[in-house]
Amino acid sequence: MICCWSSLPHPPTAELPRPLSICSRMLSSPCTPASSRTCSRILGLSLGTAALFAAGANMALLFPNWDVTYLLRGLIGRHAMLGTGLWGGGLMVLTAAILIFSMGWRYGCFSKSGLCRSVLTALLSSGLALLGALICFVTSGVALKDGPFCMFDVSSFNQTQAWKYGYPFKDLHSRNYLYDRSLWNSVCLEPSAAVVWHVSLFSALLCISLLQLLLVVVHVINSLLGLFCSLCEK
Repeated sequence: MICCWSSLPHPPTAELPRPLSICSRMLSSPCTPASSRTCSRILGLSLGTAALFAAGANMALLFPNWDVTYLLRGLIGRHAMLGTGLWGGGLMVLTAAILIFSMGWRYGCFSKSGLCRSVLTALLSSGLALLGALICFVTSGVALKDGPFCMFDVSSFNQTQAWKYGYPFKDLHSRNYLYDRSLWNSVCLEPSAAVVWHVSLFSALLCISLLQLLLVVVHVINSLLGLFCSLCEK
């Protein structure tokens, strides 16, 4: 009798449709909503840290050589006075980072947020961070191209000296000051080491804003994966 039962054919197992089988494989893999929230926490913390560094770099640009007299006399370049590292790569990115970090921990209004609210918040935070980082990136690139705002010698044809504040490297098409280090200490007379201060801080802002743009792209990909995993889980 036992042999008869063992010889009977087993009932056919119902195969899952292809989309459901894909979802079942994803749920068994590390791609779950929980892992997406963990990634959101890491991205939010990274973006917030980068925003604080951007704000600090822009603040330092307002005080060349840590001297407040240039700011009080209005002798600060327009690129630094725009403050894109403060409100663009700083405040806007920091606000987006707080939203992303809150989504990762499900704080406050995100404690029971639905799928639509999560998608809208992800789009809002991504757009806000993308806009702020892009503004800071473009401004920093233009600032490096134009050069620092400093006092330089304008010599007339009768060899008399005339000192004024301006952008001595902006119209210097024959030589690029970024590659010609001999111009750094010979053109700008005041503030001292103005070129080094300008190039170092705006290069830092350029790299920080580029990092922020890359983190925003990762956040968009993570949000799409989290959306797909949530749909599969449901």
